[in-house]
Order: sequence, then structure tokens, then C-alpha cells
Amino acid sequence: MLYDLLVPLARDHSSFNVFRYITFRTAMATVTALLISFVLGPWLIRWLRELQRGGETIREDTPERHRTKAGTPTMGGLVILTAILVSTLLWTNLHNRYVWVLVFAMTGLGLIGLLDDYTKLKTRKGISAKKKFGAQLLLAGVLMSWLYFWPPDGFTTGLAIPFFKGWLLTLGWCWIPFAVLVIVGSSNAVNLTDGLDGLAIGPIVTAGGAFALITYLTGNFKAAEYLRILNVKGTGELTVFCGALVGAALGFLWFNSYPAQVFMGDVGSLALGGAIGTLAVLSKAELLLPLIGGIYVVEAGSVIIQVVSFKLTGRRVFRMAPLHHHYEMKGWAEPKIIVRFWILSFILALLALTTLKLR
Repeated sequence: MLYDLLVPLARDHSSFNVFRYITFRTAMATVTALLISFVLGPWLIRWLRELQRGGETIREDTPERHRTKAGTPTMGGLVILTAILVSTLLWTNLHNRYVWVLVFAMTGLGLIGLLDDYTKLKTRKGISAKKKFGAQLLLAGVLMSWLYFWPPDGFTTGLAIPFFKGWLLTLGWCWIPFAVLVIVGSSNAVNLTDGLDGLAIGPIVTAGGAFALITYLTGNFKAAEYLRILNVKGTGELTVFCGALVGAALGFLWFNSYPAQVFMGDVGSLALGGAIGTLAVLSKAELLLPLIGGIYVVEAGSVIIQVVSFKLTGRRVFRMAPLHHHYEMKGWAEPKIIVRFWILSFILALLALTTLKLR
């Protein structure tokens, strides 16, 4: 919005040239999202307390000590989505198709999560897993098909292989189900991780920062050529979205840090996970996502391992899944688990970024 309003003024006043630069608009989007979160957060928390008075917000499959958190409002992800959407619409070039794909993916998954959260307040069970998963698949499938059949300039179905220069696997139409799997898998992985105060939102800050660098380099022809990474025209504009993501996540962490004043709920976790997965798909960093979002992968993997092991052998590998509950059952303090997981997410993101040079 501001891009279209202010950039044309550069013809008459050179000072407006600054709005052409992705780096400047990314910084402004970060600050804008952070301020919106700080301003909107307290009001929304009060409103959610009134809305959810008497409603259960704690999952049943959690350690007993989580009962002390009963009454903490959920659906705080509305703050994050609002901050990201407003900042993105203000500071990005809205003629960029990739921006709209990312916005629709995040918003659509957020609405699915919002419906689930609201239903849980009424029925305690939420919408069925089949309906929720089906809606996610449908949304991602429609968006990825739109990109595939009406591709923007520079779009490719190539899959870049980390650590190797010029290695590109062309997927063709198989790219659609592959991209859908990445987005939906990422969305649900973040949802599974959202079990401790600040645990899920911390790595989002790290992932947002990592993808800000990746999208900027991928969309910059000279940088991509120097690093021998795949250049995708137009993805540089997604850097602004990443800035908004980091700002909104930091702002929400102010209220979600231990002890949490509000939980993000499915409206936040499904949307943020989907946003990270979509960023990976659009910037051709799909194979880096397991590193950048390594904490989410491990958490989701622990659930899969637990379920498969119990069904096949009748035994549990972990005391409780996801993995963070396993460490809770071992007696670890909640803040220790959270901070150590944050540290690991930062290390994994750094490892992913080194692959841009180690080729």
C-alpha cells in the first residue's frame, strides 16, 4: 500500500527512493508489527478472558502440573496474524504474486485454527482431525495449483539440493503434492510444539530471521549467482513479510513468555507453521526447512514414533509425547526446557544458513 503511494513520489523528491529498498521496508515492517503487537496485546488478552470465562483452555494430554494454567486465555494468535497482515499490506509491493500466496496460506490456515479453537470452547473437542486436515490439504492444494498452472515470471518447480552447486531436481506436476506436504506438515508440526509457554513462538523468530536472509538472497540475481543458489525472481519481496513475522512473534513473546498471559492457540500455531512452510516452498528452500524448523520436526517426529511404537509393540518410547512433555515428566523445569529448545533452534538455523555458502 505505502509502496504504491510513496515510490512514485521519488520522481520529484529523491528522499522517497528509500521506499524502493527491500531492506528499509523490511526494517519498517518489523517495527510496525512489533508496535501493533504491543498495543493490541493487552486489549485482546482482556477481551479473550471475557470471551472464554469458564472455558477450558488446557489440553487433556498434558502433564498434571499444567492444570495450574487453567483459565489462561487462548486464541492469542489473533494478535500475531493482525500484526503480520497489517505490516505486510503496508510495506510490501502488493503486485507481487508470491506475497499474496503467502498471505492467503497464512490467513486460511489461521481461520481453520480459529474455528477449531472456538469449537473447543464450546465442545471441548474442537473440529475433527479429519476435517481439519482435509481443510488444510484443500487450501494448500488450491494455492499451489494456482502457482503451478498460472506461474509468475521466474517460477520453477525445481528442487534445490543443499551442499551441491547447480544440483536441481525438476519435479514437474509432482511439485504440487510435494509443496502441499511441506506446508501442511510444517503447519501441524508447529501446532504439536505449542505446549509450553513461549516454546513454539521462540523458534518462529529464528526461522523468520533465517528466511528473511534466504528470500533476500534468492530474489537477488547477483547474490544468487555469487552463492550459486537458485534465483527466483520476485521472492525478494517476501523478505518484508519475514520482517513482519519476526516483529509480530517478538511482540507476542512479550505476553506468551513464562508464565504466559495468553496462549496462541491453533489460530496462531497452524498459521505460523503454514507461513514457514510456504516460505520454504516459495524460496526453494524446502530441503533446508528440516534444519531451520528442526525443533518442530523433532517434536512432530516424537509423536509419530510414540504412536507407531505403542501400536506395534504396546510400549512407549517417551514418557509422554511431544518431546517437551517427556522432559517435563523427567523433572526438568519448564523455563529450562523452553530456553534449551530455543538455543537448539538458533544453532540449527545457523547450520542451515551455512549451506548457502558450502556448495
